[in-house]
Amino acid sequence: MSKKKTLIICLGILLAGAIVTAIIFFTEPEAVRSGATKETAMLVDVTEAEYGDFHPTIVTTGTVQPAKDIMLSPRVSGQVTMLSENFVPGGFVRKGELLLQIDPADYRNALQLRQSELSQALADLHIEMGRQDIARMDYELVGDSLPDENEALVLREPQLNAIKARVKAARAAVDQARLDLRRASIRAPFDAHILERNVNVGSQVAPGNNLGRLVGMNTYWVVVTVPVSQLRWLSFPESNLSKGSTVKVRDRSAWPEGEYRTGNLYKMVGALDDQTRLARVLVAVRDPLVHQADSSNQPRLMIGSFMETRITGNKIEDVIRLNRDYVRNNETVWVMEKGKLQIREVNILLNDARYAYITDGLTKNDRIVTTNLTTVANGSPLRINKSDSTGQAALSDSVNHSAH
Repeated sequence: MSKKKTLIICLGILLAGAIVTAIIFFTEPEAVRSGATKETAMLVDVTEAEYGDFHPTIVTTGTVQPAKDIMLSPRVSGQVTMLSENFVPGGFVRKGELLLQIDPADYRNALQLRQSELSQALADLHIEMGRQDIARMDYELVGDSLPDENEALVLREPQLNAIKARVKAARAAVDQARLDLRRASIRAPFDAHILERNVNVGSQVAPGNNLGRLVGMNTYWVVVTVPVSQLRWLSFPESNLSKGSTVKVRDRSAWPEGEYRTGNLYKMVGALDDQTRLARVLVAVRDPLVHQADSSNQPRLMIGSFMETRITGNKIEDVIRLNRDYVRNNETVWVMEKGKLQIREVNILLNDARYAYITDGLTKNDRIVTTNLTTVANGSPLRINKSDSTGQAALSDSVNHSAH
């Protein structure tokens, strides 16, 4: 076989192989990825919002102060000769109880002296009145008429007026001496708890000296601060016979869990706190030191203690009450309706420590989504977590509440 023929055969074989390869390449079936995408409903817990009338609980803090707080000071000077055994720091005294005695000897002597001066003035008055009677009889016997000024002189009226003035001054001096003698005995001005005593027997005291500090033990105040926007939900007494909103007072750092004292709102101070710009109100707690039989098992209040207060506010009518944890950003609430997520804007009338009170945006039959979701969009499919017995019980209780 010639070389030319061999070359032609090889070229034909190569050409045929190229044609076959091209046919296979262009007619090869294309791989297609197939499958179905299924949108899965998010598993959530729901609860039903409560509808009705509620009393909000406004939680705030404050410090304990005595309603009565005085520095005991004498009105007269002298040496202390006696101290009551109850006049000690921590002691309790009743109104009118003798606390200490200043030496009364000088004041007794002064009283006797003033009484003698009064007796002398009264005697002079009687003598002068007798002289005036004699002068009047003499004037009538003469039968002459004098001008009014001269007649008053003849009848000794100036002398009588002078004696009367001396009598009044003597009586005032007796009253003052008797008052000073009484002031030498220093008594408790009210039922009091003794916080300080600064004198002892033998101490020399003078008006203005600090003998001790007394605070009233019938009532203590807890001075708390409240946002101005929440004042309209608080009620204060209109008279001494009425009471303000009920307040539970608790010392979280010292009292066991569950122990508290009950007080009432007393007054609104009427001035904002300089630093917090919150309104200051007074909470009155009766018998803070537990001296009455009906409060013997309750904890005592201590002046200066930092207290937590829970104020029961005025009733809010026809609102939805919802846990504040279920109110989302921008005052929105997630609602499950027909298996879909709805993001609703709500109008919140008041937020207290636990709940939001909503007037618009929800109805009593709405199911509120309590689960925190990573993807939130209107219309997202939802399904209830039926394995969550706690959530189902809460929903059942809420439904029963609405039914009632």
